[in-house]
Amino acid sequence: MQTPSHSALVEGYLEHVRVEKRLAGRTVELYALDLAKLQAFANAFKSPAGQGVALLDVKNHHIRRWVASMHSGGRSGRGIALILSGWRGFYAWLGRQGRVASNPVQDVRSPKAPKPLPKALGVDDAVQFADFQSDDDAWFEARDAAMVELLYGSGLRVGELVGLDVVASPHAKGWIDMQAGEAHVLGKGSKRRSVPVGATALRALERWLALRGPGAPQNTPLVGAPHTAAQSAQAKVSAALFQGRHGTRLTAQSVWQRLQRRSLQAGMATPVHPHMLRHSFASHVLQSSSDLRGVQELLGHANISTTQVYTRLDFQHLAKAYDAAHPRAKVKKQ
Repeated sequence: MQTPSHSALVEGYLEHVRVEKRLAGRTVELYALDLAKLQAFANAFKSPAGQGVALLDVKNHHIRRWVASMHSGGRSGRGIALILSGWRGFYAWLGRQGRVASNPVQDVRSPKAPKPLPKALGVDDAVQFADFQSDDDAWFEARDAAMVELLYGSGLRVGELVGLDVVASPHAKGWIDMQAGEAHVLGKGSKRRSVPVGATALRALERWLALRGPGAPQNTPLVGAPHTAAQSAQAKVSAALFQGRHGTRLTAQSVWQRLQRRSLQAGMATPVHPHMLRHSFASHVLQSSSDLRGVQELLGHANISTTQVYTRLDFQHLAKAYDAAHPRAKVKKQ
């Protein structure tokens, strides 16, 4: 049992945060619950003498052990962090009272929450979405189909997609070399890279270019050459590979909206966004090739650790296949 003196310490701290710090009543209640957990852990801890540990004798290793216990019990990292914050404040107050020499919670952090896996479509769903033909006007259908093919077929970021120009020029952020079957883009950190463009995407681009209209005017000035404001504006309008009806370059938000609309028309189970297609590209290439370094180059990742998240996606894919197909995957009911 906890001695009254220790209960008095807890009550003293709660009175401190209620009166001196003027915290809200609900916050004080949460602090009380956190300290009740601390007392429960301390009471349950078995010392060599077979007794619980006093709150004033709690050490860093006790706190770490109790954090591990909460984590293994299923409490989230965020929940543990809030509890530790309450404990840390309690021991800081005890330190100012001269009751403890050091704060046992000071250097303890909650377990990091696992990063959520990027959302990727299955191969069948991705192909279904890429092959879908909407009932939209032919101009919009050709443009949107070409965008989907580049996002899924080449793994472009949406910013790289909307930055593409019809023709290569000194001031172009990116362009498509139709003959070589390559996309030249300006990625994060202003790093340029080249990625392959598949035959299906090239055919989609040819259809789009035939409907898109004329490209940049032949008299468009190069970087550094004298030009008027009107010429500069016209060059920006006409140079964009993907543009709206009025000739303005599509924004990333517009691409998101068009893809979500297209996924709804295609009857997809979840709305599709540009980065989902990039994730699908990476996951599907990795599933087929197991070439992590190659996928890193294609995506333009500076660090291999960024690309390694797709190995987790690949494992999920294999695990699902195992569960569905292997005769030993499912436990027989007794």
